[in-house]
Amino acid sequence: MQKRKLGTNGPELTVVGFGAWAIGGPWEFGWGAVDDSASIKAIHKALDLGINWIDTAAVYGLGHSEEVVAKAIAGNRDKVFLATKCGMVWDDNRKVRTHLGPSSIRKEIENSLRRLKTDHVDLYQFHWPDPQIAVEDSWQVMIDLKKEGKVRYIGVCNFDVQLLERCSLLAPVQSLQPPYSLLKQEVGAEILPYCRKNGIGVVSYSPMLSGLLTGKFDMKRLAPDDWRRKDWKFQEPLLSKELAFVERLRPIASKYGKTVGQLAVAWVNMNPAVTSSIVGARTDFQVEENVKSDFVIEDADVAEIDKALAETVG
Repeated sequence: MQKRKLGTNGPELTVVGFGAWAIGGPWEFGWGAVDDSASIKAIHKALDLGINWIDTAAVYGLGHSEEVVAKAIAGNRDKVFLATKCGMVWDDNRKVRTHLGPSSIRKEIENSLRRLKTDHVDLYQFHWPDPQIAVEDSWQVMIDLKKEGKVRYIGVCNFDVQLLERCSLLAPVQSLQPPYSLLKQEVGAEILPYCRKNGIGVVSYSPMLSGLLTGKFDMKRLAPDDWRRKDWKFQEPLLSKELAFVERLRPIASKYGKTVGQLAVAWVNMNPAVTSSIVGARTDFQVEENVKSDFVIEDADVAEIDKALAETVG
């Protein structure tokens, strides 16, 4: 699989990374019940097929995702570029909130290292901005953790250009993790060009928009506690328009012998600012499908995709 450098002087990452959000199991933004043995099997398949990095977060399953990842990579830690996140904390009632207080970040890294059964995280990221805390105070902790060897690289998720600039005044931002897909292109206008110009790696999340762009989405198949049941992107009248767009993508994908989901990921990775796409999986079959996303879409078909998007979703 193709590899690209993460930011300036960063590691070489495969253009598809294993996303470990869904394997966390039930929580406020969970995807329903999971089978840990199937999750571990999926991670093993990803590594066998050449994917060299995993993205998780402390909050996924309220710590459970990190624990499952640790089991899956036991004995192979040095072969995996491991990314996790801080800044979404929970209380005894499992209520989640955003918090990037310096002492909280320090507590989180120790908990993540314990759950992941490792002495360092390869990429440590802010999960979301915290408007209640000066970002400079939070970023300084990340800089210190890097100096201490507890993390190798430091990055952020869901930040705008202004926040990236404020962090960069203290120390370089290795990477940004933004939402980016055919149906969510806002970061393409200003943020991605800024990252490319300033040597910030981009690892896009939800390239298939949480399943909407797989070509297999069916609301009836979602677990009762799946977060998507409550999210506006999965509600009418927008949902029907999005699924109509998916249908327009099928013949384009078929031209390459690909699925709609593989086409969606390939489209994201065509952006020159993007290092890699984080693609979630709960089964080894899904992993096998995901790794087939590494191909180039012809310009004429990119134009056809743009036309289809304008005519269906607007």
